[in-house]
Amino acid sequence: MPGVNPRGNAARARGLGPGVNATHETLPLAVLDFVGIEYGESAAASIAGAVGIARAVEAAGYRRYWVSEHHNMRSLACSAPELLTAHIGARTDSIRVGAAGIMLPNHAPFKVAEMFRTLLAMYPGRIDLALGRAPGTDPLTAHVLRRGLDIDPGADFPGQVAELLAFLGGGFPADHPYARLIAAPVVDEQPEIFVLGSSPYGPSFAAINGMSAVFAHHMSPDLAFESLREYRRTFRPRTPDGAPYSAMSVLAFASEDPEAVIDFEAAWTLTMHNLRRGIREPLRPEEVTELARSPEFRAAGRGDGRMVTGEPKAVAERLLRMKHDAQVDEIVVVTPSLGRERRAASFAALAEAWRAAA
Repeated sequence: MPGVNPRGNAARARGLGPGVNATHETLPLAVLDFVGIEYGESAAASIAGAVGIARAVEAAGYRRYWVSEHHNMRSLACSAPELLTAHIGARTDSIRVGAAGIMLPNHAPFKVAEMFRTLLAMYPGRIDLALGRAPGTDPLTAHVLRRGLDIDPGADFPGQVAELLAFLGGGFPADHPYARLIAAPVVDEQPEIFVLGSSPYGPSFAAINGMSAVFAHHMSPDLAFESLREYRRTFRPRTPDGAPYSAMSVLAFASEDPEAVIDFEAAWTLTMHNLRRGIREPLRPEEVTELARSPEFRAAGRGDGRMVTGEPKAVAERLLRMKHDAQVDEIVVVTPSLGRERRAASFAALAEAWRAAA
């Protein structure tokens, strides 16, 4: 498989973009946004809200803002992460933007290369591309996205990644049938490329192929730490300056207001309950309030091993310990909830507490 340099120099490791002073490093923090549609609002309002979140985390010093790829959900507006990346890039100045990820089985690698080269032409030095092998949706929607093709994502993923990297600049052997193809426009750089995972497969694949890795602790907390440590132990560089680079996404919310913390925990609890029942509608605020204020919810242990919540200082300190224990370079904060003002305040408070604790 063609190699890719995972974070090969100090300037890239700082996440520098146009207009960023090289003496001021960004924080090793990122945000993964599902671009949720709140109850009663339009998709347009949701996307405008995502712009506001991206601008807020850029101002707070975060290194990246990512959007996910999900389909067939009335509660999310992230079915086209490449378009959202372009939209957010136009309305921010320096923060890295991208997709976490592009679910590669849903897409032709050639088209992905064209899209992300176009993004690089628009926003040089700022584009990230994280690759997933899951569909990001239910089986029927995946069937439609793939035009009814019967494919095995697990078996096809390595070949798809190899093909994508070749189109992005690694090149094909001279006798390969695709050798004469060009993923236009031609640019002088590649996006920052990561492999997503919520099982040991993703970090293992990234390690074997000399790529950067992101693990979804918010999906598989029991597997995250050992999978990421194993990634670092088994990393095999594919370029002379190749080095391991990893991140872990964590569900987190920081506030000095304990009621806001409980509301976040209740919203996440309801979200997971609805997903298990196949409900893909926006949460009703009164549902969240009812659960959050119920004596049973307050009395029960609300931690499911995924959430890191509380006062900003405590949240930052916990995330720093998790970063150390997982041996990762960055923490990706996931804060799906009602009320973007609260979310933006949480991101800002966490960044301030991180600086004080680091």
